[in-house]
Amino acid sequence: MSLPPERQQKHYFGLIRLIVELGVFSAAVFSLALFVAAIAQAYQTISHAMRHLGEEGTAKHLMIAAVEQADLLLVGMALLMMSFGMQALFVGRVHNVPDWLHIRSFDDLKQKLLGIVAVALAVNFFSVALEWKAGQDILIYGLALAAIILATSLYSLVLARQSRHDH
Repeated sequence: MSLPPERQQKHYFGLIRLIVELGVFSAAVFSLALFVAAIAQAYQTISHAMRHLGEEGTAKHLMIAAVEQADLLLVGMALLMMSFGMQALFVGRVHNVPDWLHIRSFDDLKQKLLGIVAVALAVNFFSVALEWKAGQDILIYGLALAAIILATSLYSLVLARQSRHDH
């Protein structure tokens, strides 16, 4: 006994929504795990630094760890935003979140994620630059990241113009 075509479509869409919900959940769990890992890493790093205050390299190690934590938090935030965005686009609007987290379209989600990716890449380069030692070739790495940031910025600009055109 087969279902009528309209019921069959509803059934398949319900199944797709369930799969998306699992994706939403997994992105949120990864985000939470990254936030917890960043907090635990911050606690350990700060505890270690407080025991070694005044020693050579402690302040620089603390600064590098702070930048690396910012990178972890940015990736966690991107995953959280992706989770909220998928929830809003496929399941239903998410309530009680700040306005900047409201996702109205797939292009809106991409635009927000591109911004975080560009900042995360810049933070990553800053972390590498802090640990840079003379003799290592950091220029190639910096140029590669700059090219990626430029490409994502241009894509973001195209998305913004296209979105304004559509409205």
